[in-house]
Amino acid sequence: MRYDAIIIGGGYAGLSAAMQLARGTRSVCVIDTGAPRNRFAAASHGFFGQDGMPPREMIAGARAKLAAYPNVRFVDAEASAAEAEEAGFTITLAGEGEERLSARKMVLAFGIEDGLPDIPGVRERWGETVLHCPYCHGYEFLGRPLGVLSLMPLSAHQAALIPDWGPTTFFLNGGELPDEETRARLAARKVTIEPAPVAGLEGEAPHLAGIRLADGRLVELAALYLAPSTSLRSPIAGQLGCALEDGPFGPIIRTDAMKMTSVPGLYAAGDIASARHNATFASADGVMAGASVHHALIFGAAA
Repeated sequence: MRYDAIIIGGGYAGLSAAMQLARGTRSVCVIDTGAPRNRFAAASHGFFGQDGMPPREMIAGARAKLAAYPNVRFVDAEASAAEAEEAGFTITLAGEGEERLSARKMVLAFGIEDGLPDIPGVRERWGETVLHCPYCHGYEFLGRPLGVLSLMPLSAHQAALIPDWGPTTFFLNGGELPDEETRARLAARKVTIEPAPVAGLEGEAPHLAGIRLADGRLVELAALYLAPSTSLRSPIAGQLGCALEDGPFGPIIRTDAMKMTSVPGLYAAGDIASARHNATFASADGVMAGASVHHALIFGAAA
């Protein structure tokens, strides 16, 4: 069967795109591996009407609603390869038989991978007490001692943000001191700067008791925030020749205002196509991509 649209990725962005197309009476196939970026978090916060819901339950609920539309198909597999053709795209699925699917248009929403620092104790706490976004996971630690780990220039901005949720220590991990202007801004926010190298995180994971410094001191913390580097989870954007640009955390797929990539008929949504990494932003991105694909199916690619 040839679909009107194939969507690679069944997270917030992909399912939001699929809903627009399903309600637009178009045939849609959603290909997904079942490993959303926020799978490590026990709850998602700040999403309209879903505050505190487990991410997988949110996705399962969205899938169930989409499954009510007879023009939607789900394929629980990995899209291993893609080819652009004169009138659309062909996707090859990983696994025995390497099934091939084709569609007139396609939306990439496969998400990103977080590159965590190689510090003992970080990985097993990721999404629970080692976190990225205070809007998603900040209120739960209100008034308790918090930390920010310096990994990139934006880390200083993150350190200046976090004190609204609790007293904050900025861990340089042996790196250079921020410039004078940045230090003044952090001082105004009452952020403590800790220059010593970090030896590891302590406590019974995923609980965090504190950060052990290389000089033996333990700084007690309830949560540690960091800005991980990111990478695209799938090679398909590269296979199709999508133009990329440098985001603050890693490469993102370049799109126009309608979420179309540099490849005609190919759209991208969510964390792979935006520097703003948040479930609400991802869903909104998917809505735009899905509606744009629907318009293009009717009026042409430039619509």
